This record gives sequence, structure tokens and C-alpha cells, in this order.
Amino acid sequence: MSELSGMFVLKPESVTATKGKDITFVAKVDSSSLLRKPNMKWLKGKWLDLGSKAGKHLQFKEVYDRNTKVCIYTYEMSIIKVVDGDAGGYRCEVTSKDKCDSCTFEVSVQEEQQDNILESFKRSEKKHKEVVVEEVDVWEILKAAKPCDYEKIAFEYGITDLRGMLKRLKNMRKKVEPKITDAFLRKLDSAYSVDKGKKIQLSVELADPNAPLKWLKNGQEIKPSAKYVFESVGNKRTLTINKCNLSDDAAYECVVEEEKCFTEVFVKEPPITITKLLDDVHTVVGEKVEFEVEVSEEGANVKWMKDGVELNRETAGSKYRFKKDGKRHILIINEATTEDIGMYYVFTNGGESKAELEVEDKELQVLQSIADLTVKAAEQAVFKCEVSDEKVTGKWFKDGVEVLPSDRIKMTHIGRTHKLMIDDVKPSDAGDYTFVPDGYALSLSAKLNFLEIKIDYVPRQDPPKIHLDTSATGSKNTITVVAGNKLRLDVEITGEPAPTVCWMKGGEVVSEAEGRVRVETRKTLSSFVIEGAEKEDEGRYSITVTNPAGEDKVELFVRIVDVPNPPENVKCTSVGEDSGTITWDPPAFDGGVPIKGYLMERKKVGSSRWTKLNFDVYESTTYEAKKMIEGVLYEMRVFAVNGIGISQPSANSKPFMPIAPTSEPTRLMVDDVTDTTCALKWRPPERIGAGGIDGYIIEYCIEGSDQWVQANEEPVGKNQYRVKGLPVGEKMLFRVVAVNIAGRSPPVTLTQAVTIREIMENPKIRLPRHLRNKLVKFVGEKVNLVIPFQGKPRPVVTWFKDGVLLEDNTVGTRTSEVDTIIFIRSAERTHSGKYTLSVQIENMSDSADIYIQVVEKPGPPIAVRVTEVWGFNAALEWKPPKDDGNCEIIGYTIQKADMKTKDWFTVYEHNRRPSCTVSDLVMGNEYFFRVFSENICGLSDEAGISKNTALITKTGLDYKPPPFREMDVNRSPKFTAPLVDRCVVAGYAAAISCAVRGYPKPKIIWMKNNMIIREDPKFLMQNNQGVLTLNIRKPSTFDGGRYSCRAINDLGQDEVECKLEVRGMLNFTSIEYHSFRVVSEHVLGQGQSSTKLCMTNLHLPNPLSTDLFSRNFS
Repeated sequence: MSELSGMFVLKPESVTATKGKDITFVAKVDSSSLLRKPNMKWLKGKWLDLGSKAGKHLQFKEVYDRNTKVCIYTYEMSIIKVVDGDAGGYRCEVTSKDKCDSCTFEVSVQEEQQDNILESFKRSEKKHKEVVVEEVDVWEILKAAKPCDYEKIAFEYGITDLRGMLKRLKNMRKKVEPKITDAFLRKLDSAYSVDKGKKIQLSVELADPNAPLKWLKNGQEIKPSAKYVFESVGNKRTLTINKCNLSDDAAYECVVEEEKCFTEVFVKEPPITITKLLDDVHTVVGEKVEFEVEVSEEGANVKWMKDGVELNRETAGSKYRFKKDGKRHILIINEATTEDIGMYYVFTNGGESKAELEVEDKELQVLQSIADLTVKAAEQAVFKCEVSDEKVTGKWFKDGVEVLPSDRIKMTHIGRTHKLMIDDVKPSDAGDYTFVPDGYALSLSAKLNFLEIKIDYVPRQDPPKIHLDTSATGSKNTITVVAGNKLRLDVEITGEPAPTVCWMKGGEVVSEAEGRVRVETRKTLSSFVIEGAEKEDEGRYSITVTNPAGEDKVELFVRIVDVPNPPENVKCTSVGEDSGTITWDPPAFDGGVPIKGYLMERKKVGSSRWTKLNFDVYESTTYEAKKMIEGVLYEMRVFAVNGIGISQPSANSKPFMPIAPTSEPTRLMVDDVTDTTCALKWRPPERIGAGGIDGYIIEYCIEGSDQWVQANEEPVGKNQYRVKGLPVGEKMLFRVVAVNIAGRSPPVTLTQAVTIREIMENPKIRLPRHLRNKLVKFVGEKVNLVIPFQGKPRPVVTWFKDGVLLEDNTVGTRTSEVDTIIFIRSAERTHSGKYTLSVQIENMSDSADIYIQVVEKPGPPIAVRVTEVWGFNAALEWKPPKDDGNCEIIGYTIQKADMKTKDWFTVYEHNRRPSCTVSDLVMGNEYFFRVFSENICGLSDEAGISKNTALITKTGLDYKPPPFREMDVNRSPKFTAPLVDRCVVAGYAAAISCAVRGYPKPKIIWMKNNMIIREDPKFLMQNNQGVLTLNIRKPSTFDGGRYSCRAINDLGQDEVECKLEVRGMLNFTSIEYHSFRVVSEHVLGQGQSSTKLCMTNLHLPNPLSTDLFSRNFS
């Protein structure tokens, strides 16, 4: 927590605003004493940060005037069109690294005054009916509320710690304001606010710095720990709470003896956001419905609502159930009805989500109907059907009479399958059987045929005969079987002698064997059996019977039907703001039965829940899905339905997004016109939407015509385009259309027609600023100059050098419609000169001059010589170099070397004149010199060396040293570090120290109560380089008193004294642990030092700690 300080120069003031009007609050902050830019927060109530609500209604502004010397930041908050909900208390907080400040203000809202008395009366009546929402203290509401309303109020104001809230409310009711005292110079603030996970500091200032202090939290004393840190600096006492959590949201007290001051700490929890949104649900009556949402933190509270009505455990009854699983919250509707249709909302204090529930009446689908049966006496007849709902029950009827179960007749219901089994079939069992599901206007019928075997006495030579009846199948000699079912075709055969039976499929004989397709033959009956019919079993079959009396043959066709294949090529062809058009191709295989229609489902990308879009089959292959959310990605899949059942789902369509076309582009204008082209530019649409922009289409037509011609084949992504191939002299109209996945936007059209004709423009050279002065380049560098120009039609560009047409092969030029480039790959000194650029259109022209100077390092100076030598000085002269590197010589560098070492040392740099005087030469040495010339490229590579040398001759010199004076070090004794009053514990060794200096070495005398301490084994006196120490071995209460130390030599004496207090043994079991401070000072003087030990507020936890402390510092 930063230290509270006055940082506001101007504070916002409380105002009364008129409803519907705008209002602005201004705050100014002085930042002259701050290390960094201050941070401003605008809050409403206690902790609602208005920065997250910035938009059309709330606007914030920050201004800093850099032109003034006063460092003032100006902050503004504007409320646009004030409403009743804006009334309440506000607070602005400004914080810096080490400082903070805050101020509060109130806003009240009143109705606008009316001139008409009658209208004013009407509005006042309406105003009484409206509920004005004002910011109030939640704790005052809780004090006045009933206990049964606590949970509702806590959710409304974002309080998550209910147990802590009840505990604090109980303490607040017992709290008594302390009386006004003088124990505190500055008390705790009334309240503090801190974000969860941050730290906060509570500080007070005491009148008595030695007064004991306690910190209490909800009436319980706080002990120092890593979380709670106590600090004491002078009169200031600070409690630091690290890593605040919801348990730290409590009432705190600071107790000094009998005086108290109170405060409250509010821990602000970050808002709970919704990480997984609700999904729309489409179901049928009686199904279980679950709405699931996921939030950012575990244990958070959410509020469920349906069509604006809150759903909770009290009002929901048994119809709704609420479930929490970590971060997931689930609303469960046990059995959905049509009354549950509507919009369902879930709210947190940081977001909301909604989903729609659609409930339709349940429709039963027949997945497999019952089939006609032909059985013989004593065999078993089984009728089987399958429906879509596992819970549906039903009844069996024979010829309109309900069939009751018996020993011979059994009925079963397993899952979605219903069976009627008749054992030991009798002729009386033949008839029409019907299955009727309970609660549905639906019935399934089939016929049971009893095959009666007749034995006729015929002559022994009776030709064979096949008795086959396929009339029940609906088509002569065609048998239809559902894939996966069993086919058993019993064929009666007569003939004498017994004929031979042969079954064939195509040209292959079906043998009598154990297998899936087999033939079972008895005396007068041949049975053709297919177990689990497959598509490969479909085809033409024949049965041939022969005996000596003749032959008989019957052909039949077995058709295998199945559910269809999934539809193919499911895709979205177009989208709207909340809809999308889906198309698909019929399945490649219809299952052998005509397709009745299709069922569609959709889901959001990333979700696993599919929503049905229709319960009745849809016959077309194009469907428009509606009630979707714009900007959300969806996927579709389709099921095909025939008389047998429902296919597997198709492959998911590519994700598509419901979006609307953009608005029209804006600010269409003409940028350029030539004889055959027109350049256009425009701005993007104001409303783009979630689909973005794929590009733009440009169209044109002749004025007066409505035949628009598209100029570009593919949409262009840029906001400019040049239309080419236009007729010269025609007046043309242009328009631009934005295109995205939703289609074309409305067009934006030029208001006036454009005449296609070249616009004449005078030539003009735009010479860059850096080329208006001489351009200097080094030898070998690249030169690349771009000079833009303008003019229409395209001007003729010509380059000259020094007034002559540029024809140098080493200098290249390149020209475009808008600029020209001159480039030199490697500059040489010959490239220096004046370059002239000329642009011309017919008889109009413009020109510009560019000066280029190519330079290099200069040559060495010439004729370097020593002109004169005197004393320790030598005079040099030289002449400028022959080659100055094509630029001015800016100076010379002179170096010297003696003939012995021949090491060069720089004497002068940047010497402007061609002469100099070298001083401070060493006597007896002989010197020679060299000189480098210098220009803007640097020093010359070679130096000019002097042709002659300078010899410094020796001269007679007498050195007279000053007389030596011995320093007087004698001085009287002087204490540099005095003795310090001490308080020690009896029984533990103690020591007192001081420091002294003096010469001759002084004599040291220790005294107690002005009595000299002699050879006493209890005392040990030490002198270490002037640091004097008196050690007292296990002092008792009798060893207390005034101790003094006296230093004496021939020049004088000095004395210091201190008071030593010896306390009795401490009762450590009752002593609380407090901090101690050791202050160590080192005083330095002529190699001597002293150490001073000071202990304040020493309360040690046990005797061992005291002993260690005494040993370390004695």
C-alpha cells in the first residue's frame, strides 16, 4: 500500500445532473515530485472499476500539457445522457510508485423541468412509479435485512464468502466506537480496498514511540508471520498483509494500551467470466434437458433466469435441478414440456450467456415394420417390429381382438424391439395381426398364413409340381427382405416318385450345406434360407424339380432393401444475418426403397451437442436453417430416411458463419484520369460485420445507360483500382461493391460522370531536401538518388553533367512515370560535378541541379623540417600535400620520436597551420618528427617525416632541496568515542567500550562510582590500538552504577563516563517476542576505531537467545 499524500490540484465536486443531459468531471494531479506517470482509476461505489465500462455512455480522457513548466495531468470522465442508474457515490484514485491519493464525490439525478404544468404533473406521476437505483452501503442493507435474505443480497452485490460476511456482520453489531484520545497522532482510515492476491499496508502514528501496540483481526490478536509483517519506524507503526485473499476481508483494530482505532479491509475479487457459453437445445416432450455453462473460477455463484424470471431452488420445485461440478454449472429439466419453451439466461458478476430451448411433440418413428409370415403346423411364428422410442409400450391384436399371453403365445419388449411369438402354430392362428403403440395413432399390421399339407393319393407316375404363393409380397414372384433379417422360403413340392429339387442363383447351384445361405430339403418341402440378408444376396433365383414323370421350374426375384446411404456433398451455399441455406446431394444408394425425405442437425464449432432442426421428414435437398447467431461458426449434417429407417449421418459440412453483407463503401472519388484509364479510390464500409470483406467489385457504364460492366474478374483487396480500356472522350459512371461470404453489399456510385480525357499538368521536379546542398560521397561508395517529379502527359527526362549531355557508362539512370533514379555503383573522383535534371512536356519544362563531390584521404605533407631548437623546444614547418583528396584540409597531426626508442607519441591533433612548436622535450635526447594531413575522410595513409632532427643539449642546473622539519606528534589524550549507557541482565557477561587517542601513549584508569578498579578478577580491561574495553564477568545487581574511564599523559588528561544498569533474571515465559535493533557505528581516526552497541525494546524469547546476544556483542 502506497503512502497517502496530497496529489490532487483539482478534485471533482458533487453535482446534481439532469436526466438525459451530459456531465463531465475533471481532476488535476501534480506530478512534479513523482518518479513516473501517475495512474488514475475512476470507481463507483466501493470497488466497481468504471474503466471496464468505457464506451458510448462513459468516456474517459487524459491530457498532459508539455508546453508549460508545471507538471499537471488533467483527467476527465464524461457521462453521456445521464440516466437514473448513474446516481450514487463515486471515487477517483491516483497512484504512483510510492504515493497515492483519493477523493469522493456524489452524483444525484433529477428530472428535466417542464414548462407545461400538466405535462410536469404527468411525468411526476410516472416518476413515482419508476425505481431509482442508487449506490448504497451493502452492510447497512444487511443490518436491516432478515437472515433469510442474506444469500440473495450477497449474490446481488458480488459477495462470495458468506461465512466471512456473517461473522463480520456479527462483529459490526457488537462494535462500539472508541472514545477520542491522544494516543494516536494519525489513526487508521475508515476503510481500505485491495485486489485479491495483492498486499496492503495499514499504518498509524503514535504519540509515544515506546507505547506497546497490538493488531487485532475480527477481535483476535494477530501474530507476526510471513503473511503478517510488523514494522516500527520512529512513531510510525505499520501492518503489512501479503497475498490478500477473501479470508482477509475483515475488520481490523489497532490497540495502544486502552485506546483503539478501527478500519475495514475490502478484498476485491476479480469478476467471474463465462469461458464456455450455453448451447441451444432442440428436443421433444418428455426428454431430459441439460444447459451447461463453464465459468473462470471454481465455487463461483451464478444466477439462472428464464424469460426474465429467476430460477432458484425455492421457486423451481422438482421441475428444475441445479448442479455444480468444479467450474461447470448445469441446469437440468427432468421432463421437458411445451411450457418450457423460451430463452434461458445465466448471469455472473462478469458476464452472461443465453440459449434457446425448443420443445416439440414427440413423434414415433417405425424403424422396422412387421412382415407377413407363412408357417406350417407345429412350427413357430414370430412377428417383430422396432420403433424409435425405447420406453414405448404397446398391444397386439388378431383380427381386431387383443392377444393375451399364454403358454403358447408370448410377448416381449426389449429396448426398441417388440416381439409376438406363437409356438405350435395351428390353423386357427391364421389371420391379421396388428401392433398398436400406446399413446400414438399408429398401427403395424401383418398376415399369418397357415400352410396346410394335403396328402392326395395319386398315381405313382405323377409329374412334379411346385406350389409357391408370393401374392402376399405385393409383386408376383418377387420377395422383399430387409437387410440383416432372415429369409426362409418354404416351397411345397408334389410329385411321384419324389422329385429332385435344385435351387440356382444365376448359373450357380445353391448347395445343401450349413452356412448363411443354404437349402433345407424334406420329403415334400424345400426351404430356401438366408441368414442375415446382405445386398449381395439380391438377384434372380430359380427352383427346378424333376422326376421321371416330368419337370417343373419357377423363377423368383429376391430384393434386399436397407436403410439408405448418408447424403453427400453437404455444403452451405449462402448465409444471412441469422440464417444459412444448406444443399446436399441424395445418397448414392437409396436402400432399394424410395427416399421419403431428410432430417437435419446443426451444432456450433467446438461443441459436441447436435440440435435437431426438424422432426418431420423434409423432402427437398435445399434447406434454410434459421435462428442462428451472427458471427458464430456452425456445422450441419443430414440423415436420409426411407421406408426401412434412417441412414447414418452425412459428413459434416464445412464450417460456415451466419453473416450479413456489409454496408456500401464510402467516399468514392476519382484519383486520376488518362485517355483510356480512370483511377478510383474509396474508404471501407462503415458496417463490416463478422464476415469481414473478401474484396471489392468495380463496375462502370456510359452515362445514360444502365448496362453496368464489371471491370475486375476477381475481387480486389485494396481500396483503390485503375479501370483500363475506357473509350476516349466518353462520360462514364463508376460504382464499387463490397463482397464477402454473405454476398454483395449495396453499391456506392459517383455522383457525377467522369470524362475520359488526359488532364494536362505542368512538369514539376520535387527535389528532396538533402539534395539541395552539395552531396559528399567517399571513393568506392554507392550513389543512388531518387528524384520524384510530376506532369501529364508523361514528361521527357534528360540528365546533364556540367552542362553536357550525360553519356558516362559508369553512371546509370532509370525513369518511371513519377520519378527518376541516377546511380553509380562505385564512385570515383571523376564523378564529381554538377548534375542537371530536366523534365519537359511540349514547350514547358523544369530543371534542378545536384552537386556531387567524391572525396578520399589526402596525401602526406611535404618538406617537413625543423627550423629552430631552443631550450626544451623545437619549431617545425611543412607545406600542404600535393593531393588534398578533393576536399579542404582541416588540420594536421604531429608526432615525435627520440632516436633511442623510436617510439612515436602524438604531440598535436587537428593543428590548423602548416607549422608548430613542440615543447617539453627531454634534455639530452635527439628527436625527429612526422606529420599527417587530415580532411573529412580522415588522416592520410602516409606521413611526411622531418629531414633533420632536434638535439636538446644539457645545461648546468643546481637543485637546492628545502630544509626538513620534523612533525610534532605530541598531543593530549582525547576520547574519540564515548561510553554509552547500558542495561544488562544479571548473570550474563557484559562489556562497555570507548576509544581514545594521544601521544605519548596515555595511562588508562577505569573507575566505578569514582573508585579506581584495581586487580579484580571480575573485571578484564583491554586496550587494542586505542579501543578500550571493560569486560564484566557475570554481573550482579550490585555491579550497577556509574563507570568512568580516564586517560592521562604529560600533556593533559580526558575522561568519559556512562551508567550501567543491571536487571534481575527475566521471566521469559511471560515475555512476548518483539523485535530488537542493533546499531553499530564505526568511528575512524588515525587508524583507531570504536564500536557502540545500542539495544532498544529488547524482549528475548528464552535465556539461550540472551546469552548468544551478549556473547556476540560483548
